[in-house]
Amino acid sequence: MGPAGTTVVIVKEDILGKVQRTIPSMLDYKVHISKDSMFNTPAVFPIYVSMLTLEWLKGLGGISFIEKVNNKKANLLYKEIDRNPLFKGIVVKEDRSTMNATFSLQEESLKELFDSMWKEARINGLNGHRSVGGYRASMYNALPLHSVQALVDTMQELERRA
Repeated sequence: MGPAGTTVVIVKEDILGKVQRTIPSMLDYKVHISKDSMFNTPAVFPIYVSMLTLEWLKGLGGISFIEKVNNKKANLLYKEIDRNPLFKGIVVKEDRSTMNATFSLQEESLKELFDSMWKEARINGLNGHRSVGGYRASMYNALPLHSVQALVDTMQELERRA
């Protein structure tokens, strides 16, 4: 929604103040609410960027619209990962993320070719996590469907060449 570290908290007001232990005031949402979220000096830039992002999402059609788009992107990529014999999903199907698809090559010998292909297709940031390896395709809200299609096309081209 905003820069890394931005946090939005939604709290049911009827649960506030029902803690049996002392909470530091900085972590007590009741204090923040009583001060109209101005208990401390808020970070203006993340709030501003979050506002712009929310306005952008609202202009597109809101949460229901972006959810449909994000599901289309994830379904497109996961369908290819599951269909293409050269790739394998890292996360079990029931735990897959719509924002970050992780996958690997079945044959490590194709890594150099695939890496050169996705870079040539002007796809970036596909490297996987340093401890897991493989690939990670981030499909956050602002990424258009055609960008996911470019990755799928590249995966299909690898299959044709292999």
